[in-house]
Amino acid sequence: MTISDALHRLLLDNLTTATLLLNDDLRLEYMNPAAEMLLAISGQRSHGQFISELFTETTEALQSLRLAVEQAHPFTKREALLTSATGQTLTVDYAVTPILSTAGTMLLLEVHPRDRLLRITKEEAQLSKQETSKMLVRGLAHEIKNPLGGIRGAAQLLARQLPDENLRDYTNVIIEEADRLRNLVDRMLGSNKLPSLAMTNVHEVLERVCNLVDAETQGDVTLVRDYDPSLPDLLIDREQMIQAVLNIVRNAMQAISSKNELRLGRITLRTRAMRQFTIGHVRHRLVTKIEIIDNGPGIPPELQDTLFFPMVSGRPDGTGLGLAITQNIISQHQGLIECESQPGHTLFSIFLPLEQGTAST
Repeated sequence: MTISDALHRLLLDNLTTATLLLNDDLRLEYMNPAAEMLLAISGQRSHGQFISELFTETTEALQSLRLAVEQAHPFTKREALLTSATGQTLTVDYAVTPILSTAGTMLLLEVHPRDRLLRITKEEAQLSKQETSKMLVRGLAHEIKNPLGGIRGAAQLLARQLPDENLRDYTNVIIEEADRLRNLVDRMLGSNKLPSLAMTNVHEVLERVCNLVDAETQGDVTLVRDYDPSLPDLLIDREQMIQAVLNIVRNAMQAISSKNELRLGRITLRTRAMRQFTIGHVRHRLVTKIEIIDNGPGIPPELQDTLFFPMVSGRPDGTGLGLAITQNIISQHQGLIECESQPGHTLFSIFLPLEQGTAST
């Protein structure tokens, strides 16, 4: 290897862009460390493998690569969905550049992962919606509570002036309904108390939720525990976090029972650690991920974008406050909650930073 070749190899090895070189048979000649990390495979072991053994896309994409070899025509593809050899689905942009050499036409693939960028964009939109929702609810609550106080006070004064005790039943109705509306508004606003943070094992929280669910359903629903025992303790408010997780699990139970017998239901609680994870604009070195998965009928597509808004519910008798309260609790812990749903599989993911207050931007 000449000094020039060694320098070129050194440059490619240190690029942060995933780079692959294919021969004219679409077999791997070279893969830099960034590509190894992206596809979670070894470049040395994968040498000589056909492109579809490294990752798969569509039949049309494979034809485009063959055409690029035959016609030496470069092309770029945006937001392509690749499935790696390990089964991981990746959203990427990639550019294909034909290179003429003595060995024939080779293809240089530059792959840019988009998953993280798309997820951050989605999270920022979600956080923005959450802040807008909070402002609207607070403004609405102020406008409702002020006249409610006047109505309640007037009803109390009127009750004292009534000549007939039987007429007080009507003023009592006014007072009770005013109190009910005030309590509803307070629940919409959520707790004004700051979290009482203490180092807590997240599995204690999940086990408490499981015990409560078992007691409520008399063991009818199947609860699956898939815990990572290596997770360190979290700085959280234990009671608030129990309430947050319990709201999600109860929603799952109600969704399952609305379509099937509860004994056919299956709810999985899973914990994992994630490294270098971004929440909003803040990148955290280590994050705890809690997943709640159920096999219920799923959330209607028209509700998924507004799922965490107050008063939004998929049930006729639902208040639509459970998930709004959950999101408020997670936000107070500098965390994030996401949801993906399709019939037979609904996944709620809660991300909680392990080093609150010390995250790097």
